Amino acid sequence: MKLKYIFSSVLAVATLASCSEQMDYKEFSIYDTAYMQKKFERAGGILSTIYADLDSDFGNYSGAMLSSATDESVYSHDGNAIESFFNGAWSPSNANSSLWTTCYHGIAYCNKYLNDFVGLKFSDYALDKNFQAELYQYNNYQWEARFLRAYFYFLLVRQYGGVPLITEDLEADVANVQPRATADQVFDFIDSECEAIKDSITKDYGDLGNLAMTPANNGRANNLAVLALRARAALYHASPLFNESNNKDLWQKAAQLNKAVIDSCQARGMKLSNDYKGLFIGNTNWSDAAALGEIIFGRRMPTENRNFETYNFPVGISGAGAGGGGGNCPTQNLVEAYEDGDKRFAQTIACNGDSWPNANTVPLETFVGGINGLPTAYATPTGYYLKKYVTESVQIAGNGANTCKHVWVTFRLGEFYLNYAEALFNLSNDGYTAPTGFPASATPAYYINQIRKRAGLGNIETGLSAADFKARYENERFVELAFEGHRFFDVRRWKEGEKYFKTIYGLRITKNADGTFSEAKTVIQNRQWDESKMNLFPIPQSEILKSGGVLTQNPGW
Repeated sequence: MKLKYIFSSVLAVATLASCSEQMDYKEFSIYDTAYMQKKFERAGGILSTIYADLDSDFGNYSGAMLSSATDESVYSHDGNAIESFFNGAWSPSNANSSLWTTCYHGIAYCNKYLNDFVGLKFSDYALDKNFQAELYQYNNYQWEARFLRAYFYFLLVRQYGGVPLITEDLEADVANVQPRATADQVFDFIDSECEAIKDSITKDYGDLGNLAMTPANNGRANNLAVLALRARAALYHASPLFNESNNKDLWQKAAQLNKAVIDSCQARGMKLSNDYKGLFIGNTNWSDAAALGEIIFGRRMPTENRNFETYNFPVGISGAGAGGGGGNCPTQNLVEAYEDGDKRFAQTIACNGDSWPNANTVPLETFVGGINGLPTAYATPTGYYLKKYVTESVQIAGNGANTCKHVWVTFRLGEFYLNYAEALFNLSNDGYTAPTGFPASATPAYYINQIRKRAGLGNIETGLSAADFKARYENERFVELAFEGHRFFDVRRWKEGEKYFKTIYGLRITKNADGTFSEAKTVIQNRQWDESKMNLFPIPQSEILKSGGVLTQNPGW
């Protein structure tokens, strides 16, 4: 846990009087704290540096998404680091621990900001034209810093359980020997921080003291992001992994807080977008009115590129200058979770015969021997390719090669309909009855049905047993939130890895002599799963050694 920081030679600085659609980046040299305290933009630069530590998953494992360590997808390149999650190579010395480092880097900067950059007056600039507007935004930075710190702790606690809870600006040698707090203590800290700042952080970045800003500016956290973090953390805290006694008070709190997100969004005129696909198109989802009506907070990637498309376009595609990398190929496990008529299927998964992406002039041939199928290197092992989050208008090579924006959707309203349904169900143990103290309309089925309606599906069937309703809920979450980074942690917090993550299926397609196709469901991977330890990550061995043994390892590792 190396918490010693420097003011980086490249600080991401939010241009304070900008109407541009994303954060501007400027060059800085390494200066001392006193220098950094002198101007608004320098304080803003520290905040933007912290934002840069937020999570996203556009192929963090050399192109592989975390989805390819779940039953959502299989990465088409054998030997990728993602396989360590299920092939026996995962260990404290191979801990897949980049998030530990990144989060504690962000936490250190948050603590530094809150220690040294709150309450500055900038009196040298008091006569500037935009002084009051800039001071207005500056005064909001402290609440953003506290939100970001709480968010980093959420990422850590869902991955490791209890972690060192550091809320002061400490020297590295002191920070490195801090013991682990309990998971309950970390969740309580997140909750108390969100409660403390929810009424202070701005509600609308479009009106910061008459300072011209990006409309809606959903690249920065506002009070809805705070409510969303608090609600998601409460759901995790109530879940079996962290709530072994099934304390109903935790489910009650989770229900109330997720309801608060829904109510607050609706009061602001937000609703589920009619365009599910458009929620994940980075070129437009930061500004499209329909997407902004659902997206609460998104992590805007700092530069345009085509890396994600290059990773995930089908191999052998024509018209794009070169074939794609195959990438994170949806599984038959996921395909079978979709019902007939579900609009989300075609917006998420590319199949044999599809005309996709835009530059591809030949329908996909994912059958064995087809242009985009095995045995071609890196062809889909499952029979499918990924569409979701992939910008189909990008050309990855040749004279027409281009790039696009990418925005990782951190919080969106659709998630909180499902969160609320889960919390309600765990209070009533009935999918069709509202728990005591909630409106009669607050049934788990009602909120699941709102999600299904957008997908073009009818209501969930009535009369299901509690066990069957739970399975239907988990299936709905599987489909709705596919490739958004939830599945890896949902199955772990439910403690159901043995059920979902061991056997991974694909579809083997062969073309018959008469032009018809034969299909066979095929086991693609048999994966290792150890319930005694794999719901949580191992603490990196390097951090335990650095602490002199003060840090203790997670059970089983």
